[in-house]
Amino acid sequence: MTDRALQLLRNNRELAELAAFPFDFDLGRADHVEHVVLASGAALTPIAGSDTGGTYFVCGDPDADGPVLYASSDGMAGLIGGSVDEALEMLTGLPGWRDYVSLTPGDGKERLLAAVAETEEDIRDTFAPEIDAQRAELRSALDLPERSAVELIRRLHRCLLRTEPDFLLLNGEELLAYQQLCRHPGPPLWETVLEPGRADLELLRAAGGDRPTGIGDDPVRRASVLRAAQFDRRVSDLPLLRRLLVQEAEDAGPSEELRLALALVGVHGLAEDMPLLHGLRDRNEALRWGLHPWPGDAVELAQWAHELDDARFGQAPEAQSPMVWIRLARRQGRTETARAALIRLLDDTGPDADRLAALRGELELLGDFPQAARAQELWVSLQETAWTRGTGRLGLALLRRRSGDLPGAWQAVQRAAADLDGSDGDRLRRGVGMSLVEEQLRITLAAAEEGLTELARTSLAEAKALLRRATWQSDTGIGELVQEAKWAVARLRGASH
Repeated sequence: MTDRALQLLRNNRELAELAAFPFDFDLGRADHVEHVVLASGAALTPIAGSDTGGTYFVCGDPDADGPVLYASSDGMAGLIGGSVDEALEMLTGLPGWRDYVSLTPGDGKERLLAAVAETEEDIRDTFAPEIDAQRAELRSALDLPERSAVELIRRLHRCLLRTEPDFLLLNGEELLAYQQLCRHPGPPLWETVLEPGRADLELLRAAGGDRPTGIGDDPVRRASVLRAAQFDRRVSDLPLLRRLLVQEAEDAGPSEELRLALALVGVHGLAEDMPLLHGLRDRNEALRWGLHPWPGDAVELAQWAHELDDARFGQAPEAQSPMVWIRLARRQGRTETARAALIRLLDDTGPDADRLAALRGELELLGDFPQAARAQELWVSLQETAWTRGTGRLGLALLRRRSGDLPGAWQAVQRAAADLDGSDGDRLRRGVGMSLVEEQLRITLAAAEEGLTELARTSLAEAKALLRRATWQSDTGIGELVQEAKWAVARLRGASH
């Protein structure tokens, strides 16, 4: 870590004491009240604490000048500086900064200065009558520039808005997200996700809807354009919408964007579009799925398209399911944007099995197996039969294994076996027995790789015991996995002697 001011504080006890009081940046309080992690998986290094139990962290490479995240003891977090030096500029210039997180630069200079004057007068009256001289001393010693309170509030506000998605803080055990310090969150997800589609839509309009541009050849750009066209409808767009419909029908299979393209073309109710749709239907099974029952003429097409539009799409982006924008964000490569939105949704989802299943699927696609496991565990808790709980826990075991939680995976697979045994005793004939054995064997291999000897031996023994009860193992090809697990455990035994 190369922040100059931080090194000076670490090397000078008197300066460190001055930073701790009255500016509440105490190098001796760097232990946070609980284990925390960044949702992105980036490094997080505690460097100091506050007298209320909060902690200052450097995000990213600990040897670089990363941004500083402040986490309070009551579950709130936000970026307060682009580096430690910038954070110390803000803390020195605005010792009452936590009173200003509800302000924005748009509040005007007079209101901002009045808020600062009120807070600092209270600081002088209650515990730091010499704060002005102390501020000047610390600034001089650390060679911090003197900035106006208004400029510092503007910089603080910009930092706070940068917190999500890249610096979303989680409780390290339960994986729940900290609340935002910023009282003025940035634009809604749909605005961010629609932006590239809107730009491409304008490019297509400029090029002419019936001329190729390459945009429609890219399935992600095509999906983004179709979403943009959903909320900015023009009759003149019909040629380009027809082209996008053809490309979507030929490339994407039964996608939601195919339904949208059909609706956007079909609402015009033009007889001239019927031959186009008939031709696509005859050579494309996806279109037969998307337009069912098949309309007999343009009037029926318009009626069908309007009903579909009203039921699934509409013209208000804020009224769409958040999953629409999360999926599109993921497809656009906005991994952290999608992840942050999914975690926020998961934190706020109650006993809704369908929503939990959708969240689990999206988190799994992102490769965030710990959060996917959290969603799956909540889903399992809502199941009413031993069979669905057992199969659900089997899925939970896989997610925990992929997240690196091998003891948790083993616990889940044991509970899955107990549930399935207690359901109807028919799990082996239903095929789930093979999946259960396979998961036990994969836990064995993972445990052996991690050097978890006891877990590897136990899981292998359980898998072999279940195989002895089964009648299907000779037909499954699972024997190769069994042999691999045996060799892995044997190597552990050899290494222990």
